[in-house]
Amino acid sequence: MARISIDPVTRIEGHLRIDVEVDGGTVNKAWASCTMWRGLETILRGRDAREGGVFAQRFCGVCTTVHGIASVRAVEDALALDIPPNAQYIRNLILIGHALHDHIVHFYHLSALDWVDVMSIPKADSARAASIAESSSSWQGNSRRELEAVQDKVKGIVAGGQLGIFSHGYWGHPAMRLSPEMNLILFAHYLQALEFQRKSCQVVAILGGKTPHIQNLAVGGVMNAINLNSLATMNMDRLGMLKAILEDLIPFVQQVFLVDTCLLAASYPEYFHYGRGVANYLAVPDLPLDSRATKFDLPGGVIMDGNLASVRSIDNWKDEPFRKAITEDSTHAWYQGGGPIEPYKGETTPDYTDFKEDAKYTWVKAPRYNGKPMQVGPLANILVGYASGHSLTRKWTNTAFDRISAVHGLKVVPNDMQSTMGRYLARAIRSSMLSELALEHLHLLTTNILNGDDTTYNAPQFPTGEIVGMGMHEAPRGALSHWVVIDKGTFTNYQAVVPTTWNASPRDQHGAPGPYETSLIGSPVVDAEKPLEVLRTVHSFDPCMACSCHTLDATGKTIAQVKVQ
Repeated sequence: MARISIDPVTRIEGHLRIDVEVDGGTVNKAWASCTMWRGLETILRGRDAREGGVFAQRFCGVCTTVHGIASVRAVEDALALDIPPNAQYIRNLILIGHALHDHIVHFYHLSALDWVDVMSIPKADSARAASIAESSSSWQGNSRRELEAVQDKVKGIVAGGQLGIFSHGYWGHPAMRLSPEMNLILFAHYLQALEFQRKSCQVVAILGGKTPHIQNLAVGGVMNAINLNSLATMNMDRLGMLKAILEDLIPFVQQVFLVDTCLLAASYPEYFHYGRGVANYLAVPDLPLDSRATKFDLPGGVIMDGNLASVRSIDNWKDEPFRKAITEDSTHAWYQGGGPIEPYKGETTPDYTDFKEDAKYTWVKAPRYNGKPMQVGPLANILVGYASGHSLTRKWTNTAFDRISAVHGLKVVPNDMQSTMGRYLARAIRSSMLSELALEHLHLLTTNILNGDDTTYNAPQFPTGEIVGMGMHEAPRGALSHWVVIDKGTFTNYQAVVPTTWNASPRDQHGAPGPYETSLIGSPVVDAEKPLEVLRTVHSFDPCMACSCHTLDATGKTIAQVKVQ
């Protein structure tokens, strides 16, 4: 038996340690440990509730926008505040732009090098590679000239011996088996993706004022002024600019990102049988279409025990079963307290003990839904949508299945998605859905403005008594919820239950492990010195260990504090 510790896991956001026990070349036990503390819940106590979205965006250096929107939605929920349609559409476009950026970066720049052997690219036949690429997609960047230019770049890097970020890859690993031509195609798209993730950020920045940490969010709507006769506000020129960017971005998502993911899935079919883990799935509805958020373009729901027929719909953000079901457990997390407690009463008081696999070993709490661990993320989003009969989900999921079948005749069905490869595929399917919805929401915004509506904000009025609220968002990594208690316009408690908290959950009071830990059980490990297979499954979740703002040294001594005045 071998014990492997990967610390830190790289090509993620934040600080993650994975420990596995391997027996006979297979993982039989795993632990996931976040090694830095996110303490913003403490900082937010005592703050004006209207400021929450600004501070909450600092939970993370990647997921800034999603925490901002969940925070303002939580306050709006507490106030039962209506949001003007223009504000909903502007928020939705920002969230779509943010998600497309996130998903493109995850597949190409954070995960691709788990599958693509860069060092084999000099051996590729560029003409054959171009033929394969052009037969798979009409993408203009698949020409032989384009691929030869990329191959020449790689040859120069290898010949010069200055590998930079490619210097420590598991090149030549027996689990890497793409042909040199396929490696060349995917790496060429890796480089092209740098430009298209930038375009998705432009959408966010134009509407949000900047990115990261957008500036236009407000409790009650957005601060985007609309005046078709002013060059300094939202006008037809600005709307036309957004349309042009989206029309440039969408072909990359649908003709490259989705196609590449399908090619990868067809080339590694065994990964549809690895990494299932926790088979309970949670997704929340998003992209609201009306002021009271009763209609959505993305469905929500719950699936238990991997049974797609069991799907229970979450129709809106007021869903009482959802609100009553959520608890957090700190039995194995470095916080005071233990058993499950509802978020409104949650505490975030550190209790550091060093890594103790049978006691406390992570800064991540253990969220539970009616006492059960849940998997969240694009996979949950797609499975819930497919099982619910959501037409857009079924359209793009079936398109992906057909593309995979066309490569090697591999037949994939929805149940196969409950796997490591299913998580990668779901992210590409979701991106295709969002790319289609982007132009629809831009059209809704444009039409509403042209009809004479320029309202973007509904001013909040805070009562003197205590109120509570919960804000949802189906973020790129899954179901996100912020839970707030407000008195006289000030936060008296603040708890964020984030997607990676669900997925990186440690064991709970009953010893039940979370999705990361469970998904690794049964995974093969060919070479204990190069645990590539473990990284493939961990990366499939797109880990985002929420950023630290309070750090302890190895003995538990406080190094730095942030004091609330």
